Amino acid sequence: MEKVIIIRYAEIHLKGKNRGWFERVFVVNMEKSLKGLKHEIRRHSGRYLIENFEESETENILERLKKVFGIHSYSVALKVCADMDAIFKAAQAVCGMEGKFKVNTHRADKRFPLNSMQISAEIGGRLLDCNGNIKVDVHNPDFIIDIDLRENGTALVFNEFFKGAGGMPVGTSGKGMLLISGGIDSPVAGHMIAKRGMSIDCVHFHSYPYTNMQAREKVIELTKRLSSYTCGAKLNIVSVTHIQEEIHKKCNGDYMVTLLRRFMMRIAEKIAIDSGAQCLITGESLAQVASQTVEGMTSSNSVLKTLTVLRPLCGFDKDEIIERSRAIGTYETSIEPYEDCCTVFLPKHPVTRPKLSDVIAEEEKLDVNVLVDEALKTLETLIL
Repeated sequence: MEKVIIIRYAEIHLKGKNRGWFERVFVVNMEKSLKGLKHEIRRHSGRYLIENFEESETENILERLKKVFGIHSYSVALKVCADMDAIFKAAQAVCGMEGKFKVNTHRADKRFPLNSMQISAEIGGRLLDCNGNIKVDVHNPDFIIDIDLRENGTALVFNEFFKGAGGMPVGTSGKGMLLISGGIDSPVAGHMIAKRGMSIDCVHFHSYPYTNMQAREKVIELTKRLSSYTCGAKLNIVSVTHIQEEIHKKCNGDYMVTLLRRFMMRIAEKIAIDSGAQCLITGESLAQVASQTVEGMTSSNSVLKTLTVLRPLCGFDKDEIIERSRAIGTYETSIEPYEDCCTVFLPKHPVTRPKLSDVIAEEEKLDVNVLVDEALKTLETLIL
């Protein structure tokens, strides 16, 4: 009797002729997630088994698998030979001590002498005979014992399904560049896009010395937490202090946020293209703050020459974003009280619905190309 973990994948089964490629990426991601732990991953008829691991590491393995996109569900099972006595012993081991139960059997091996209903009935009967504190209830059971007879002469016996992260394997939908701040929204946006199979790198803009180094460490920690879902990530850090100072000196202060966002987009696009990313990703949510209006987003988009912008949170309210932030483990770090660059020189009355012609008129007071080049000279890249 061997303890194994059954992995069932999500949308991969919908893929056609290139399904094999999706599965290979999926396995690579699972291997990365389990790096450092003894294990073997083997494919079994549309699912995978993790075998030959230390039983003391079971919870650690399950915790890591929770963050692997592409997994629909997983179960801890006992693998035995396809023999009724062996199956019964495994069923005993996973059976609850009391309550109502049922037995479900899936018989992939049609050569087995008993059919699915007969197997379920016999194993259920044996369990009743040896435990007077349980009873059968096929309509409203407290627990279910699942038996999966495989074609290779083995049976898998388990009593619980754990929900996986779902989505598609990271790396099957290209690569994006996430503009990550120290707030709640951007890590959630990155997580949502990674769930659709996109690899994520990050770019962060800071205004040191107006913002302190603790703000930087906060963003590094957020990227680390996000990278546990994305099989690693690069964090690009860029100073925009000189840009903000120039805007503050030469432009109408009410346009500070709008103009700064345009510079961020320009810089992010250049870094993204150099790294092979195919789009930018932001944590903007429509009407959440003054700069996140249709007009503000249009202004930001208009400076991009090649890439598109994905805004997965656009239709979410703050409570929904916070809920997701808590679920992925970034919320407590995000609410630490360290400011980001957008708080520097923040106007009392920022323009919320900027006319593009007015924005361009303000921007013409600046040497845009020189300021962008100076910012790129401060680029620092961390591999997390």
